[in-house]
Parts: sequence; C-alpha cells; structure tokens
Amino acid sequence: MGKLLRDSRDIIRRLATDGFVLVSVRGSHHKYRHIESGRTVILTHPRKDIPIGTLRSIHMQAGWHNDA
Repeated sequence: MGKLLRDSRDIIRRLATDGFVLVSVRGSHHKYRHIESGRTVILTHPRKDIPIGTLRSIHMQAGWHNDA
C-alpha cells in the first residue's frame, strides 16, 4: 500500500500516466476518462489537501485499489 496522493496536480499527472484524458471541465471539477476501460474520475482542481474520504473515492474510481 503506497502513500495516497493528496495534491490534485499529482493526481492529474498519475491519471495522465495511466491513460486517462481530460473530457470536460465545469467550474473547478475536471472530468477524466480512461481511453480503454471507460472509467470516469471527477476531480476538483486546483486543490492541495483533498479530504481523505474524497481521496479514497478518487483512487477507487481510477482503479488504484492497491493504493487506497
């Protein structure tokens, strides 16, 4: 189990590395979709300290089960 990423910029970098692309932006909410699996992750940006419950949800949506 690794350290949870808490900064939205770090999460966005990892999403891009894992094959997610930015689909839409509405206010501070950015919607990312995985190219192959179709998984969708909604992330508030910019945000330094994301609450732990929201963070776990983002990790689960992205399929990062080993990290949460």
